[in-house]
Amino acid sequence: MAHNIQGTFVSQKINKIRWRPDPFNNSHSFLSCSWDDEQNSIKLWDFQENDELEVHPYIVTQMEHKGDTTEAIFLSPDIFVCSSSLGSVGLFKIIYNKSSEISIESATQWQNIHKFPIEVSSCTAITNYDQDIVSVGEDGRINLLTLSSESIVRSYENADSCSLKCVIFLKHNEVLTSNIRGQMKIWDLRSKSEEPSNMFVMSSDMVAPTCLTYHPTQRHLVVAGDEDGSITIWDLRKNTFPVNLLKAHDESVTEIKFHPDYPDHLFSSSMAGDIWHWSLKPKPLSSMMILPSEKDDNNIWFASDEFKNKLEVYTLMDQLHKPVNTFDVNQMKMICGCDNEAIYYIHDIKLHNPTK
Repeated sequence: MAHNIQGTFVSQKINKIRWRPDPFNNSHSFLSCSWDDEQNSIKLWDFQENDELEVHPYIVTQMEHKGDTTEAIFLSPDIFVCSSSLGSVGLFKIIYNKSSEISIESATQWQNIHKFPIEVSSCTAITNYDQDIVSVGEDGRINLLTLSSESIVRSYENADSCSLKCVIFLKHNEVLTSNIRGQMKIWDLRSKSEEPSNMFVMSSDMVAPTCLTYHPTQRHLVVAGDEDGSITIWDLRKNTFPVNLLKAHDESVTEIKFHPDYPDHLFSSSMAGDIWHWSLKPKPLSSMMILPSEKDDNNIWFASDEFKNKLEVYTLMDQLHKPVNTFDVNQMKMICGCDNEAIYYIHDIKLHNPTK
């Protein structure tokens, strides 16, 4: 294993891992959420450094979690939400007591908001915009929640006839969902209609998206990973056809994210046990002398003709024998959670002029 990678055995399969937000963008604390265990847990970690400058994570506090954790999102440094395979969404708080001890406490719990008539339905994904949260599930339902209410604000009970896999906010009033048949739907949360405002398909082969993300500064640029290992890029201003389609991993893409501060860098992980860094080559000086009004149309992620020639792709660590389910990136460091019951810390990620 490369010198910039450190693995730690944690005795649980990790399904979601997230850096805890830090106002100075120098987070060294993170959250891990397990799955496929008799008793799943949510753990808050921190790092300690030894004399050899090796960094090792240690558990600060933990709590039990009912069901597999299907998503985890920090809303602030001390507040986060998690979704469950038992059809629920929970709000949790990181609490400091008088002796400065840290604990995780359960706050609002939206129980059984996804369900079938006679059995449990997994809440497969959640997304947030400020204090609003949207959940989707195997039952084909969409729920709008808000931190100020313990009740569901709005529910689309028959939003889809098959399982919904992914959801992201596009605007404060718009969400994008995808189902297991590869259908993508845009919903206007202000509309009284129970129908989507727009709909298009992932591909003609009905391949199911497994994860969605959007460009940090241009939310109409949406990227999806699918069960075949491919990555598809859309410009939702003209969403009939994708602007780019990349054959990527050998197996299903588990998570995909732009770097929040360096949007020329994209990362993806897969069931094949690998994690890739997609980096755009440095732009010539002439292409940087663009007026602000022209930048949007010159975004290289939209340029299908020249895109692949300006892309560098390389692996961040040796392929594992188990799926890499999740990762998160902060500045030049990354954390990964895997089915081999280990978490990995990768530091010194090259963000300016990467080399293979």
